[in-house]
Amino acid sequence: MFFDPANYKHPSFREGMRDMYPVAPGIWAWGLMTGVAMVQSGLSVEVAAAMTVLVYAGSSQLAATPMIAAGAPFWVVLATAFCVNLRFVVFSIHLRPYLMHWPRWQRLCVGYMTADLSYVMFVKRFPHPAQDRAGQRAELAYLSGNTFLNWVGWQIASLVGVFTASQIPGSWGLGFAGVLALVGVICSLSDTPMRRIAAGVSGAAAVAAVALPLKLNIVVGIAAAVAICLLLERTGLNDKASKA
Repeated sequence: MFFDPANYKHPSFREGMRDMYPVAPGIWAWGLMTGVAMVQSGLSVEVAAAMTVLVYAGSSQLAATPMIAAGAPFWVVLATAFCVNLRFVVFSIHLRPYLMHWPRWQRLCVGYMTADLSYVMFVKRFPHPAQDRAGQRAELAYLSGNTFLNWVGWQIASLVGVFTASQIPGSWGLGFAGVLALVGVICSLSDTPMRRIAAGVSGAAAVAAVALPLKLNIVVGIAAAVAICLLLERTGLNDKASKA
């Protein structure tokens, strides 16, 4: 990935960083809030720092943290994180034609480094996989630059939040700032009728089930959105909505 000279010396590496930069501050704010939230929810600084570096998945970290702090069963924590990150299965299927010709270690790095907006920007920049080696190198270099800026910014912001959580008062409203950053990310991704329906259904279901213990309303919201979208796909209503 980004530590491969053929990638970071390629012009597309800088192009990927440049495209990510306008949305990076929102991601950094979300990372800072995530770091603070993990420690203030009861995780130790060491565990929160390790989770930041190893997991690198803000939404699942936020979903799993209160469950871990509350002593929820391991399977509940695992199932919640799995459901929250199911979208990355779709991402990987879509990216397969772009990456299967690269060595496994590079593909594993892509799997770890790729985040939501990195994926969105990549597929907008390269709607179809390149057929020649030069084009394939440009794709990987762009994705490397894009994910590099995202990863570095997230890690720095999140670790700052982890190590300064005890000094940051709740009156600063970082939790609300993080929510606003996440809403901005969701809105930027909701660019099709199906995605807007999924966002609305999942949000409404999660709010309706907010009384459930162990933050299981998150799982309910995800399940409701998946069920509705599958139903729309099978009935063909999604195609009609897209043409409308």
